[in-house]
Amino acid sequence: MGYVLVLPEFGLVADPIAGIVTTAGVSYQPVIDQVAELETIAEDLVGMLSGEGNFLNSFPGREKTLMKAGMVTSLWYGLAVGLFVAFILAFALYFGGI
Repeated sequence: MGYVLVLPEFGLVADPIAGIVTTAGVSYQPVIDQVAELETIAEDLVGMLSGEGNFLNSFPGREKTLMKAGMVTSLWYGLAVGLFVAFILAFALYFGGI
């Protein structure tokens, strides 16, 4: 019985009788290397949620960059929402709605 090509660039074939995916004489090392690279990128993305630490591709000495950027963003969003609420209240008071 023959094999079904799954990923020819990595030499992966499927055995239809056994129902498994295996190599056709080639190692899994390219796939393992790509998975390892993906894991480091995913860990970097998860690490950005805490706001501490360093980016993968950042210069040294920029450990608190995410925390400062988050504070500035929160400041501007708070200012925008506050001014919007103040405008609505002023509009309601001026035209006698409250």
